[in-house]
Amino acid sequence: MTAARRDLDPRRPSGGRGRGLGRAAGLLLGFAADRLWADPRRGHPVAGFGRIAMAAEARGYRDHRLAGVVHVAVLVGGTAGAGAVAARLLRRRGRVWEILGTAAATWTVLGGTTLAATGRQMAEHLSGGDLASARALLPSLCGRDPNLLDADGLARAAVESVAENTADAAVAPLLWGAVAGVPGLLGYRAVNTLDAMIGYRSPRHLRFGWAAARLDDVANLLPARLCGALTVASAPVVGGDPAEAWSAWCRDAAGHPSPNAGVVEASAAGALGVALGGLTEYAHGAELRPTLGAGPRPAIADLARAARLSTAVQYGAAAVSAAVAVAVGQFGLRRRQRGRVGV
Repeated sequence: MTAARRDLDPRRPSGGRGRGLGRAAGLLLGFAADRLWADPRRGHPVAGFGRIAMAAEARGYRDHRLAGVVHVAVLVGGTAGAGAVAARLLRRRGRVWEILGTAAATWTVLGGTTLAATGRQMAEHLSGGDLASARALLPSLCGRDPNLLDADGLARAAVESVAENTADAAVAPLLWGAVAGVPGLLGYRAVNTLDAMIGYRSPRHLRFGWAAARLDDVANLLPARLCGALTVASAPVVGGDPAEAWSAWCRDAAGHPSPNAGVVEASAAGALGVALGGLTEYAHGAELRPTLGAGPRPAIADLARAARLSTAVQYGAAAVSAAVAVAVGQFGLRRRQRGRVGV
């Protein structure tokens, strides 16, 4: 059999079909690693990227958009490019190495297990009346000023952050990994990390962080909607009604200033049967957010439910992303087959 015929043979494990199955296996292994071990406690690569980004900002900061565009292009392009080189080298070593490389990259960029655990820990602090510990923990979830929040405010902030970060920490990286492999995993995490660092409307980053914020919006358009759909489907896990989650999404999401956070927060509010939004205090100032959902304000017990909902959505995202990876591999195989037959 000639090399061309071997490439066209659908039984051959290499090529698009095998690559899609290998990518799906790597994503699921990486997801399992995140469930078992959560984030690495020391030497986390994302923290290393953050230090590099801070050093680059210190050298290249200018108070205009072009400087921010260059900053984002260099850091995201460099990270995705390094991922592409690593993926190519692993592919040359064989399928097992390719799967393990994808699994390692997936574990590196996922943060869903830590997110849900932090939500549960916050609920424990609030249930015990330990506001000092709850305020100390809040910055690991969001950028709001914890000193301005009472117990109810801390619960609401944590519920909103768990809902929004479920998309950022789990659904989006898994989906980008399914579509683009290791470069997609690492590139997305670079985009999202830069948005968390400089994508705020503070005086320093209003212009310099514009590119990071807009690129993050684009990168999360599809993942946020997948997260919303999985939230609707997962509502019964926390005693919610999928119809209420869908209704809150359709009715309230568009009023949120973010095209993506509104989707995931509104669907979560409907699934939990609570109302989110209102005055939101950040270090750079206050924002008045629209009301999402039609229930009461979240109580402490709702925070534990939000963590369970996040976990259910993460499992759904892993399953969907594995299926997408296989489909992408099949699509690539068919394209190559048509091209070679045409030749």
